[in-house]
Amino acid sequence: MTDRRIGGLPWWELRFDAGGDPDPVSVTGLLSGARARGVTDLVVLAHGWNNDRDVADALYAAFFNLLAEQARRAGPWAESLGLVGVHWPARRWPDEPAPDFEPVGSTWPGPGPARLAGARAGVGPVGRRRGPDRPRSAGLDDETLNVLRATFPVGAPALDRMAHLLRTSPTRARVRAFANELRQFATVTADGFGDDGDAVPTGPDLAGAGRSADGPAPAGPAPALPAMLDVDPVKLYARFLDELRRCHTPLDAAAVGGAAGLVDPLRGIWHGAKEALRQLTYWQMKGRVGRVGRVGLGPVLTRLATVAPAVRIHLVGHSFGARLVSFAADAAQPAVGGTVRPVRSLTLLQGAFSRFAFAPTLPFDPVRSGALAGLPARIAGPVSVCFSTNDSALGVFYPLASLAAGDDAAATPALAERWGALGFHGAAGVGARSLPLAAVGHGGNRLEHRRVHNVDATAVVRRGGPPAGAHSDIVHPELTWLVLVAGGLVPSSG
Repeated sequence: MTDRRIGGLPWWELRFDAGGDPDPVSVTGLLSGARARGVTDLVVLAHGWNNDRDVADALYAAFFNLLAEQARRAGPWAESLGLVGVHWPARRWPDEPAPDFEPVGSTWPGPGPARLAGARAGVGPVGRRRGPDRPRSAGLDDETLNVLRATFPVGAPALDRMAHLLRTSPTRARVRAFANELRQFATVTADGFGDDGDAVPTGPDLAGAGRSADGPAPAGPAPALPAMLDVDPVKLYARFLDELRRCHTPLDAAAVGGAAGLVDPLRGIWHGAKEALRQLTYWQMKGRVGRVGRVGLGPVLTRLATVAPAVRIHLVGHSFGARLVSFAADAAQPAVGGTVRPVRSLTLLQGAFSRFAFAPTLPFDPVRSGALAGLPARIAGPVSVCFSTNDSALGVFYPLASLAAGDDAAATPALAERWGALGFHGAAGVGARSLPLAAVGHGGNRLEHRRVHNVDATAVVRRGGPPAGAHSDIVHPELTWLVLVAGGLVPSSG
């Protein structure tokens, strides 16, 4: 048995393919290793939408090193603590610099000295991006196209046709042709686990598809496509272009000029079209992580509860990884003959899924509920939803992919209120308790079991370049401390 450690604590990987099937070697290693080492608590972390394997490994090393040091300083509990990193197929667009998860010095007033040894001084802001901010091209270069083909092989023909269109001068006919290819790509790559329960059915073939993300069948329920596909493409791509400019995203000369539509409505429009494709690929990842969570990780957690029933599981997810672990928590069952589900805490860091996912009743559609309605009551401990208004990936671009026809003129804050992710606003419609991150575990601010807590991390999660903003600024001792407090792995003060 290979002895792998992070921060001195035992560490395992769990690997899943796009269909949610686990790598059996990684599953066997975890099940046998956790039992052999006498692990009592297992912290499971899932990476986000734009992390390839190297970036995910960097996240796990940085986050878990901080967490391990805090746990050791707080008491003897760390000796029986284990760590797991979940790998699922996600690919970074090559024109996006990789998030830098290297921690920096902290003045956080937690246990022990103010500066944690794992947080090195002079590295730079957490969440900054590696590499220069080169102006983005409106086209799909060969490297990007090959990455997308490999990630979405059934969508390769539509990708090739869109790449060709992006190399031409834009006309309204070509913009409409691009929109048709975008819909074709969305249709063939759709996964039925992508709806959070609040989607607007798009296209006549999807009318009445309804809530889709909680179907028990491994084959999955009917797919739901992003509502932006029904918006006039010239207006939609111009809106994406305007938001790229508003976020100060470096763009090449084709997009130089005033706001889209003031002089030439098609000036720079391919930048907006390419961004719509980028956001669509992220949207399709929603279905992938829902499937990996429900039919992949969830059953593995059930097996773990059967072979090691004393192990308490603490799930943590970043971005789409937050959706993955939420669906896994919903699918995980008690050990055979038991009654208690194995998940003891659920911590969501900049979660990239609907803020209404936990709602028993949708405020704008009372006959429907969120895809994860009732989940908080099935978690043996607290559900913590960390959000930051500095996260423009979730506050600006995520809701644009969800907007429906007729909403295209709405201001961005109004879109975020209806279509925003819980990592930007917090969870809605579920009676969540609100508190600032700095208060967690201090002054009697204990996290309540079986309840959602909206934890405002805006003061901490605040660094990152355009257009994603602070979406990946999650390696902070305040956040690792939250995970430990939520799991009951360290004592609360006050």
